[in-house]
Amino acid sequence: MRAIVVTENGGPEVLKAGERPDPAPGPGEVLIDVAASGVNFVDVYFRTGVYQQPLPYVPGVEAAGTVAALGEGVEEFSVGDRVAWVNVQGAHAERAAIPAASVVPVPDGVDLEDAAATLLQGATAHYLTHATYEIRPGDTVLVHAAAGGMGLLLTQVAKNLGARVIGTASTPEKEKLARDAGADDVLGYDGFSDRVRELTGGEGVAAVYDGVGAPTFDGSLASLRPRGTLALYGAAGGPVAAFDPQRLNAAGSVYLARPSLVHHIADRGELLRRASEVYGWVAGGAVRVHVGHRYDLAEAGTAYADLEARRTTGKLLLVP
Repeated sequence: MRAIVVTENGGPEVLKAGERPDPAPGPGEVLIDVAASGVNFVDVYFRTGVYQQPLPYVPGVEAAGTVAALGEGVEEFSVGDRVAWVNVQGAHAERAAIPAASVVPVPDGVDLEDAAATLLQGATAHYLTHATYEIRPGDTVLVHAAAGGMGLLLTQVAKNLGARVIGTASTPEKEKLARDAGADDVLGYDGFSDRVRELTGGEGVAAVYDGVGAPTFDGSLASLRPRGTLALYGAAGGPVAAFDPQRLNAAGSVYLARPSLVHHIADRGELLRRASEVYGWVAGGAVRVHVGHRYDLAEAGTAYADLEARRTTGKLLLVP
């Protein structure tokens, strides 16, 4: 089979396409023919060594496809089932053997490419808006990078929950995408916290959903209302430097969370519940999937270079 293999940590150039032996499902595993896999910033953290991952490995932690074979003891799935998975390496390949405990069914009415495009980011949007800060009707929230794959989903989910959404975006094209997704106001990054204060009558927002990190952290903190929540769920722009926790007091007894998807789907029941709700949103039209670009498997290096340079909008997919 064709697959991307990482043999050393580094930039997008270490993503090499090659031939690998077809995997066979072990006990408790499902062999999946991959229809599409998601391109995500978490993959960058693994590839560069920020997150530890034994070498060599086949990267990619999100994909959807069709069950090709079952390992011993697997009873939940059948050959031919449409499925998806998240948080297990091996997605950037034509086939992958994945623990059945990490696999979820894809319902009728959800295209497999849409399934691959929404599981990781959709489940992240779910826990951010339902657990990290539970949005209530009438809340105003700030969503950074609102035209990215994550930002577009977060914006739609927040609007569906009754929030007023202020987004940030870096270009007029991205601003339009964010507004089309439901953002009530879209700001540039320069001085955004002052504009947030103006738009909220000086009060600030109930929550900031920040996947950018260092470039936006100070402004995000300054955008919160008293007892608001800064959900720092990623660091696409670089890690936040150490800071004095007393700043949280000075900002109005605000909360800082550094949540991760892995801790919100560790229980299989929770994984299935979040996946079911996310795919229900997609099937019912409550959330529209925006795939910004599809790349051939061999173009993985280009896909990640585009992602890291912020040349993209929406979700990026690798299609074998």
